[in-house]
Amino acid sequence: QVQLVESGGGLVQPGGSLRLSCAVSRSIDSFYAMAWYRQAPGKQRELVAHFIKPGITTYGDSVKGRFTFSRDDAKNTLYLQMSTLKPEDTAVYYCFTAGVRGNYWGQGTQVTVSS
Repeated sequence: QVQLVESGGGLVQPGGSLRLSCAVSRSIDSFYAMAWYRQAPGKQRELVAHFIKPGITTYGDSVKGRFTFSRDDAKNTLYLQMSTLKPEDTAVYYCFTAGVRGNYWGQGTQVTVSS
């Protein structure tokens, strides 16, 4: 069973930055797709950033130009750098991986943007 553990969430003021991390218990090179999703209270889960091999990254319209997906294969870790945060970015953020043996989700990390 693959485990994904997010960290780095918290409370930040509007305009601030945060970097989320997702530690994966298996080599991330074994997955053909990786992503970050978020879910705000009362809303559906939405795609934030999606990476698919060989190297295509796409972003949700609401975060383009502000969020950046990255990965460190040596550490088996995914990252989401978030900048110029807005109150509407408040949500639980989840990492996700997809491989031939299955799809996996982390437990989520809360991000709250408020003054």
